[in-house]
Amino acid sequence: MKKLLFIAFVTFLQSIAINAAGQKIDRHALVDRNSPHITAADSLSSLSVGNGEFAFTADITGLQSFPEYYKNGVPLGTQSQWGWHSFPNVKGFKPEETLMEYDFGHGHKELYAGQPKTPGRQKEASDWFRVNPHRLHLGMIGFDFDRKDGMKNITAVDQRLDLWTGTLDSKFKYKGTEIEVKTVCHPQKDMVAAEIVSKKRTGICFRFPYPTGQHCDDACDWNADSKHSTRLITQENNKAVLERVLDGTTYYVTITWQGKAKLTQKAENYFVLTPKSDRFSFTCSFDRTLPASENVSFHAAHEASLAYWKAFWTDGAAVDFSSCTDPRAKELERRVVLSQYLLAIQCAGTTPPQETGLTYNSWFGKFHLEMIWWHQAQFALWNRTELLDRTLGWYRSALPVAREIAKRQGFKGVRWMKMTDPSAIEAPSKVGSFLIWQQPHLIYLAELVYRNATDKTAILEKYGDLIEQTAEFMHSFATLDSANNRYILKGVIPAQETLKAAETVNPPFELSYWHHAMKVAQAWRERRGMARSEAWDDLIDCLSPLAYNDDKLYLAAETATETYRDIRFTSDHMAVLGAVGILPMSRLVNEDYMRNTLHWIWDNWNWNKTWGWDYPMTAMNAARLNEPEKAVGALLMDKRTNTYLPNGHNYQDQRLRIYLPGNGGLLTAVAMMCAGWDGCTTENPGFPKDGKWNVRWEGLNPMP
Repeated sequence: MKKLLFIAFVTFLQSIAINAAGQKIDRHALVDRNSPHITAADSLSSLSVGNGEFAFTADITGLQSFPEYYKNGVPLGTQSQWGWHSFPNVKGFKPEETLMEYDFGHGHKELYAGQPKTPGRQKEASDWFRVNPHRLHLGMIGFDFDRKDGMKNITAVDQRLDLWTGTLDSKFKYKGTEIEVKTVCHPQKDMVAAEIVSKKRTGICFRFPYPTGQHCDDACDWNADSKHSTRLITQENNKAVLERVLDGTTYYVTITWQGKAKLTQKAENYFVLTPKSDRFSFTCSFDRTLPASENVSFHAAHEASLAYWKAFWTDGAAVDFSSCTDPRAKELERRVVLSQYLLAIQCAGTTPPQETGLTYNSWFGKFHLEMIWWHQAQFALWNRTELLDRTLGWYRSALPVAREIAKRQGFKGVRWMKMTDPSAIEAPSKVGSFLIWQQPHLIYLAELVYRNATDKTAILEKYGDLIEQTAEFMHSFATLDSANNRYILKGVIPAQETLKAAETVNPPFELSYWHHAMKVAQAWRERRGMARSEAWDDLIDCLSPLAYNDDKLYLAAETATETYRDIRFTSDHMAVLGAVGILPMSRLVNEDYMRNTLHWIWDNWNWNKTWGWDYPMTAMNAARLNEPEKAVGALLMDKRTNTYLPNGHNYQDQRLRIYLPGNGGLLTAVAMMCAGWDGCTTENPGFPKDGKWNVRWEGLNPMP
């Protein structure tokens, strides 16, 4: 008995020691202290609820009552992954009419969807396919306030987004009367739900715009009512179904409510639901097809939201900076927590996300496949691999189009284009069509899914042939330089888009990415019981190393010999740093030369001409090179494009007020700075060992 008591006592002491040294993170406290709190109107501080497939962005009323005020800030979007529209193709343009012929020295002509400068039918076709399809704003839902007065009647604002539950709590006064609103998004449905408490009993308006088709805006044309229709097709005591028809696009809006209310049509494409009680709730769902008769209450949607977000924050990874004494740590924690939420609601759907997510349109609402890594690699590193896996399934549906693109350009396998939409068609571009660094992303991301999978055989079956065909293109695209017994990459615009396709040979990031991805593709062949490809091994062994100058600094490309004297090569993305950081060190890279390059870029780069993901890319490079102070400094560098708004969004400029690749890059960098990478044995390798960065984390996965 004494022996058993002694063992129990020792076990108790050990448990105390473990808790004292590595006490579990209080996740609720971590999330709660970083939930946004808004007390005044700010066009850049709108807040969103969503589920990855659908998002609803609200103003200080908890709904979308004042879209005009937010139009040039963070707009009040209602968008989905499925909601797309095309203007009538009255001239019958065909995709092949956009194709332009190029000769980049691959031994054959290549056809790309370009943007010709000369007026004529080809330019008109190119312009039409660049704009179409575009993403839809599905509908504006707000209080039916008198908007001609703007927001001057709104006072006493007190709004908080409870990240732990996904609930937006809004309190304010309208003309002196207090109004309280709770807003949530159903986690499994394209549905927003709200509960309103107020003696004012203001109507809720449902207004529907026609799309603008503009490059970057809120996608709302309020002066085109004659071009679309909203028809009430079903009405019951507490439910109504509206049919929306915009040219060839049709979708349905279902409104249900709890409590007495009356639905009336106020104008064309404009309905108002007026409550008859002080406490009132409703749900509004959007569907591609006529929905079933199921009714979901606000209470049910709210309960589902609570359960979903608790699981999200509990099951995924967590990083706690509260024990750090560096004054920058609190802001870094805020950015990290909010970025997790934003990426989950904006970028975790069944198609790749656009750079402004589901909040407002950029590049016509299309998505950029070179950005999928920045949006979604973090899901696997933060132990939310299922969200990454959900999106990667889109590549299967895009396979036939990607195969045809490779074929018409004279290559084997499949080519994943830069700018596209759910159809996978190549959007015409004078830049995007010539990018190649989106090609290895599928291999990298599928490998992350495989590493975290319980059933690895199922993942091999799911992605094996996709990886095989992706790598087949990569091998086919590389050119053998027989005279020097090496492979080169040419005919590309690299990630640093200031370079020209016809002049660029061997950009450093693309070389390193080709090398890494082909090695991974070979590993997948072996896992699937296949022999290694001798041709692929030859490419891996003979791919050109990164080019450098006499100062032992890496060049923007082998052909960019004026890299350090020409402004074209010291602006935009410092993509050379991605060759180590995003990717592991390889035989193509000399570590000392890369460190020299990092230091030169740090001191001399045109940082005002960068993008949000350049800072985490720099941080990851610095971490791999054992420069942790620079890693932290890069993440928190005081630059416009590294600004994070009160809602957590990465601000770029007046055009791109939000930029989710920056948020995703931040999460990827922080995961790597904490959990390291394959072969790394240093604890928190990306943080200085000066006693100020006691970063605690749970559940993170290392990078390759």
